Amino acid sequence: MGDPDPTDLINAEANRIPFKSQNFSLNLWKDTFRSWPKPTKGWKNWFLRVNRSMQVFWTERKIDQCIRLSIADIQKNESMMIAAAQFWSDTTNTFMFGHGPCAPTLADVYMLTGLDISTVDEGHIFGRKAEYIVNTRNIGGWTGYIQEYQKTGTVNQREHATFLNMWLEKFIFCGRSVGPTNAFLPAAELLANGVRFPLGRYLLSSTYHLLHQVSQKLILGEPIGNLGGPWWFVNMWLNAHMHKRLQWDLFAQEFPREIPEDYVLRDDEPATRPPLNFGEAIIVLPGTDANEDQIGRFFQTFYHGLPRDLRAWVPYIDEDNKFPLLFNFADSDLNQDNDLMMAIITPRAIPVNTFGSGKASHITYEFYNPSAVSRQLAFGQLSIKLCYADVIKPREIITTGTEWSRIVRLAPDADISNVDLSTWSPASFITESYK
Repeated sequence: MGDPDPTDLINAEANRIPFKSQNFSLNLWKDTFRSWPKPTKGWKNWFLRVNRSMQVFWTERKIDQCIRLSIADIQKNESMMIAAAQFWSDTTNTFMFGHGPCAPTLADVYMLTGLDISTVDEGHIFGRKAEYIVNTRNIGGWTGYIQEYQKTGTVNQREHATFLNMWLEKFIFCGRSVGPTNAFLPAAELLANGVRFPLGRYLLSSTYHLLHQVSQKLILGEPIGNLGGPWWFVNMWLNAHMHKRLQWDLFAQEFPREIPEDYVLRDDEPATRPPLNFGEAIIVLPGTDANEDQIGRFFQTFYHGLPRDLRAWVPYIDEDNKFPLLFNFADSDLNQDNDLMMAIITPRAIPVNTFGSGKASHITYEFYNPSAVSRQLAFGQLSIKLCYADVIKPREIITTGTEWSRIVRLAPDADISNVDLSTWSPASFITESYK
């Protein structure tokens, strides 16, 4: 159940997050967003080609929505991300904002991307080698990669795998090489072969690990550099969490139509369409380059906390049913998907660096602590429980398949026999040291 009075934990973490240790310097952020998934000439046409053959296949494996997001020209809000990073706690894996702890969750992953979060992790990826030989050197970057591996006629298994390799590398996990590699090819081959694994969990653990790396560098006053990683998902989540404060109307956005890149529009023909889900609505929101004035304003918002009427703990509210909700928090039947609900609310250790991207990357894990962000899961306030604090050390290196299996099946310490809630009275979780 956790400590019935979380004040000490919250305030302790609030005093060790990056902005408490170092003065802010924009110079530390040079090249940080170099791996941002920018549009690549030819990608949309390749998507249209493969989608015609694989749409049903993708839908069954819960990757269709996320692949479609890759045709959007994602605008990054650098100032918002830089300001938010100053508040990351890598103990609780939450942002310690003035209005309380919050973070991307598996519910956010599912609602924004539709990726699989509930399939049992059987460790199919660990130690797997690619079957196909795919040349990525001196190929002319991603544009050359597309020209080399996009074919004509029927989409075969090899073309499908090379397409998914680019999607995973460039648009999902955003490798720091900023160019084609084979690091994600084993996973791409598994997906192309129909093997199911919880890709959405890996996205969340990669997000947590990216923010952990950033917070460590900020605390030491070191340049962030290009770490790669899913900054785009951090950006999406912050836009969702902040949409009331930023006055975004999520239902008024427009997503690119699925038309060829060289298609000539008629005078009365739109290039966009209404979004089909929250992910499509949020990914097209405007962005801005980093500047100290905007960073300062975002910092003040996060420091003082959002006013109560501007807090979007659960941003996926669709009273007019404009979007086909993937998961409805308010449904008393848990949307008739108990596996999905259990995946969202269950603490777990999730592997990270699972694809071996980069010589210095070691497979490790991040902890998912849903009790720390229970208001985002429509449960209201719960006491915080770090379920693995007395079970295993954080972020140790995984070297064998046996260790992988142990980590993903590790039971949390959820003993509540010594917790007395009889004198506990609910109060707002706020970072009191900021007040």
